[in-house]
Amino acid sequence: MPFEDDLGAALRSAGDGFTADRDALVDAGEQRGRRMVARRRQAAAAGGSVLALALIATAGAYAGGLLDGTERAGTINVAAPPTSPGGDDKGPLAGSGAVSAEQMIANLRGLLPGGQLTEPVGRGSDDQVPLVSGVYDDGKGRAAVSLALSRVDPDGSNARATTECGDKNLQEYDDCRTEQLADGSKLLLHQGYEYPDRRMDTKVWRAVLVTRQGFQVELSEWNAPAEKGVPVSRSNPPLTTDQLKTVVTSAVWRPALNDLPAPEPEPSARPGSSTALRDQEAAKALEDLVSGFGIEIPISSKGGEGSYGYIVFDDGKGKSLVRLSIGRSDSGFAGLNQPPLPDGTLVNVKQGPAEKGKGVIEWTVDTVRTDGLRVVVSAFNTANTSGTATREQPALTLDQLKEIALAPGWNRTRN
Repeated sequence: MPFEDDLGAALRSAGDGFTADRDALVDAGEQRGRRMVARRRQAAAAGGSVLALALIATAGAYAGGLLDGTERAGTINVAAPPTSPGGDDKGPLAGSGAVSAEQMIANLRGLLPGGQLTEPVGRGSDDQVPLVSGVYDDGKGRAAVSLALSRVDPDGSNARATTECGDKNLQEYDDCRTEQLADGSKLLLHQGYEYPDRRMDTKVWRAVLVTRQGFQVELSEWNAPAEKGVPVSRSNPPLTTDQLKTVVTSAVWRPALNDLPAPEPEPSARPGSSTALRDQEAAKALEDLVSGFGIEIPISSKGGEGSYGYIVFDDGKGKSLVRLSIGRSDSGFAGLNQPPLPDGTLVNVKQGPAEKGKGVIEWTVDTVRTDGLRVVVSAFNTANTSGTATREQPALTLDQLKEIALAPGWNRTRN
């Protein structure tokens, strides 16, 4: 996503004598947790608009840190929440400090199965995001680990996104499952990769627990002594999925979680919004429009969530992804590159290299109606935007993308 910037390696390596940079290590964990808080605030600021959901889905649930599964915390950065006038990070979402940083470290150390947690760093519940990070050494290769705690609306879109597996048609991972626990908690167990394009063999495995009380516990581990920028030290991260589950479901985290204030509930969708396409309707709408416009290219897969939908076409000449997102924009475009339509609709067209993937190009038609309704349709010359190109051009033409984005049905008011 354009609001996320890769900051590169957070830690350094010195061969077998690697020593973790304590400040970088704790900052990496802090960024992960603060991104939880920042995204929760962004969703609230959006007034429950489908644009927030579209942005999340477009990135892929757990797709970028908590929502990506491939772009990890410590290497991407969303603007942190405002700090207090004194310059520290204690604010309305911070606790009283009932659990110290030392207790956080001791809790993780006590739950790890043997081995040693070296160079540990942590923050207690007087911070908005209690956390602990370090390098775990079980004698089979040093591995970075990080755990962060936060509070979320258990019925909100953020909690749902962080505990659902991303679409494997759009993301690279080896395994993912979501479990519903006996107490109503949801648990995500994900085995994926640090780099979407697999330019290095760094793997990241994680477990995320969200309870009915809104407690969120995320544990991540790597098969390298740092998240990025260093060679791998082992074939897989050290903890099994069962061991990850044991750590995040442990009751030792409850005192720190109880010390954090509960977040405001996420706002519901705006009543009377000018789009008829919400919830699970976007993917179906995209398929209906493709059929209605006489596009007879075979479809190999399709899906989506909420206000995001996609289709992968396969005409025998290489697969091609087309994706749709529906949202709102009250500001239009900073740089309009097409004349407004007679009804006032703004249209921007983009053709060029995609942000990721070798040889991947992206054609996008981005539209904003006068009532703020935003419909974006993009096509790619691959089925996986993090992979490599499978054909010279996308399967749909720009005219077909415009036809979909400007379909009059988007302006219907939902009953």
